[in-house]
Amino acid sequence: MNSDSDLQIAGDLLEVPHLLQAPREHPATVAEFVGLARSVAADRDRWAHLVRYDATTRWYHRLRTGPGYEVWLLSWVPGQGSGLHDHGRSSGVLTVLDGELTERTERGKRVLTAGVQRVFAPGYAHEVVNDALEPAVSLHVYFPGLTEMPMHPGSGLLTAAGTGSAEGARRTPMACTALAAHGPTDPVGP
Repeated sequence: MNSDSDLQIAGDLLEVPHLLQAPREHPATVAEFVGLARSVAADRDRWAHLVRYDATTRWYHRLRTGPGYEVWLLSWVPGQGSGLHDHGRSSGVLTVLDGELTERTERGKRVLTAGVQRVFAPGYAHEVVNDALEPAVSLHVYFPGLTEMPMHPGSGLLTAAGTGSAEGARRTPMACTALAAHGPTDPVGP
């Protein structure tokens, strides 16, 4: 009997791996970027020794770049915040590695503890602040790579309630090239 079957079409089952796609070296989907952030977060030996705390400004360090994305490590001492901003045309994944951060948006506030991840689309405006009494560390993946971070000082969203950052209100959109040139202690950053 000569009938068509998957085995006849595909041939020897042990030869099927040549039909499968090789795993990608770099993420390309939202789920893969979330997975990348989880993978980096789980590997403390990869990032813990790099963390620095700076009482005058948020500290940050670019951990990795790939085609169209960047991975940043940030530290936050109590009271430090980002100011109300968006990420231009970039989407992102924010993962709290240690401590706790508060995210404020026009919809309210949310406390983010270690292990919590937030995914956001281009144009998503928020402020991230360390309202806790202990330092915090976070990981940020931006895709495409961060080229601007427009501040929203005049929106009244958070500043009217007294929760906005005066430092953030003075900032202007930043270019990624300026960010990379200034290094980890410059006050303008992701």
